[in-house]
Amino acid sequence: MSVINSLGFITRHPLTRHARLAALTRWLRWQVGSRLLPGPVIVPFVNDARLIVQPGMTGATGNIYCGLHEFEDMALVLHALRPDDVFVDVGANVGSYTVLAGGAAGARCISIEPIPGTFAWLRQNIAINGLSDRVQALNIGVGRAAGTLRFTGGLDTTNHVLDDDERVADTLAMPVQTLDAVLNEVGPTLIKIDVEGFETEVVAGAERTLGSPDLLAVIMELNGSGDRYGFDEDALHQRMMEFGFESCHYRPFERELEILHGARAGSGNTLYVRDVAKLAGRVKTAPRFHLGIGVGI
Repeated sequence: MSVINSLGFITRHPLTRHARLAALTRWLRWQVGSRLLPGPVIVPFVNDARLIVQPGMTGATGNIYCGLHEFEDMALVLHALRPDDVFVDVGANVGSYTVLAGGAAGARCISIEPIPGTFAWLRQNIAINGLSDRVQALNIGVGRAAGTLRFTGGLDTTNHVLDDDERVADTLAMPVQTLDAVLNEVGPTLIKIDVEGFETEVVAGAERTLGSPDLLAVIMELNGSGDRYGFDEDALHQRMMEFGFESCHYRPFERELEILHGARAGSGNTLYVRDVAKLAGRVKTAPRFHLGIGVGI
């Protein structure tokens, strides 16, 4: 992320609207400190949970600057989950969502990350938060069918399955399973799917999971990345509607769900909710969480 994009992200972020100077100071401190003492740093995240961050981790450093990099979706994870729930993190990256779900909200997690280097950071974040007995971490990809796919390896949060015409230097072959096979008889409460445009294939291999009445909601990235594979994200959105979900937007400050009446969210992620009344009750009654930037949500 360029300096201009980073500063724009920070100043527009909902959690910095009344404290932009403090957020910009955190950004500047990180820029200077990470150059003077390069390497990973353990930072406070939410409540007692911590996160290992190093320069170049775009999503993780966003948590340092603004508290929750993806505000609405991360707050929804905190407010929706309870200790008896199961959270499935498809495209877990270094584990920000996993730490929120398992470390702060106390849920059990199944966290899937195919890139070995990124998976190593995920494992470390699980370990420093004492979550090894609560999180099952899998170093595989997820798709329509079992097999092997090639992935990019050096693109941080934008690593993805290679399309047929793509040529990059750093690639790797990784085993792939369907989400239905991975979960077997496990019934998740909440799923996050962020696989850089490969969501259509993940959904194709998750029909039993997505049809489960136990599944309360799905957070899915639909930002146009599916175009690289020729996927129609409007068709994918419609498929989620056919599973019985309602598209919604979450407003964390008010702890309210806004029903979008079949429309997609304007941001990169769309929230799909099976039981709006049940989820609305959960977010209203969730405890308040203290963020590492010194504010509560």
